[in-house]
Amino acid sequence: MSRLRLFLKYWLPIVLWFALIFIASSDTQSSQRSSRIIGPLLRWLFPEMAEETIGLVVLFVRKCAHLTVFGVLALLFWRAFRKPVRGDTRPWSWSEARNSLIGVFVYAITDEVHQAFVPARQGSALDVVIDTLGGAAALLALWACGRWRKRW
Repeated sequence: MSRLRLFLKYWLPIVLWFALIFIASSDTQSSQRSSRIIGPLLRWLFPEMAEETIGLVVLFVRKCAHLTVFGVLALLFWRAFRKPVRGDTRPWSWSEARNSLIGVFVYAITDEVHQAFVPARQGSALDVVIDTLGGAAALLALWACGRWRKRW
């Protein structure tokens, strides 16, 4: 397979995912946007819910989004390092998982540094931890699925 084709198949999805994260990180209104959607829905479903609780639920949903977005990034990195093929019988490689997690960690840091320069946003070391945990959880889920499939 040519280098260009390898790049397009395995690394371009990572570059596009980077761009998606970068765009989302550039949105100075992101917390207000998610509050405008989740808040009214919660008020409709639970009219007696306190505003403080609604704020906590919105925060929880936003942090779950961090876990998910960076979990996908970890899986994209793993795919690029592994280059899986149909009927692949190679054993699980913890070094591929480690390298994927390092990629997530480094990009999480750059994402938070970027946010530190966006008005109305701030960089957060806690978000780097959450992002990295999302990547680790996705890789562990992938490993567990692989072990489960081997048993059946």
